[in-house]
Amino acid sequence: MWGWGGRVWGVKAKVMTECGPLAKSHTLDLAPQTLYPTHMPDTKLLECFDNPSPGRDYVIEHVAEEFTSVCPKTGHPDFGTVILRYVPDKLCVELKSLKLYYQAYRNEGIFYEAVTNKIADDLAELMNPKWMLLRTDWTGRGGIHSSIEVELGQTPDE
Repeated sequence: MWGWGGRVWGVKAKVMTECGPLAKSHTLDLAPQTLYPTHMPDTKLLECFDNPSPGRDYVIEHVAEEFTSVCPKTGHPDFGTVILRYVPDKLCVELKSLKLYYQAYRNEGIFYEAVTNKIADDLAELMNPKWMLLRTDWTGRGGIHSSIEVELGQTPDE
């Protein structure tokens, strides 16, 4: 067996125990098994501060170019960019806490769509922005590049 990213890979195999007339055949299931439990990042990692200009609508954009998670099917690493754009209401997300929250996904087995929606939900619950767009752009694999977007709230006037 061999493993990577917290998973062990193998095959179903017939093995013989004993030899001669006492021989017995057994089938072993060596299918992928998770080596460690997955726990979604704790939202307690995220911190906020008061919006310094609550009387004005303005767009904040944060780009994290080194986001990493794990494919739950293969155990291979997934590399992406997370773009967060939002119009704050009363609170703004603090950047160091946002970075630590993103880094907590590093060993999580989660699909692109699920991680994008989970991050969007966590940030919306934390900040309650007037508008938010969370986009993830994923490095191509097998000739396929993926982008996922979640938009919440009323689109700001351009």
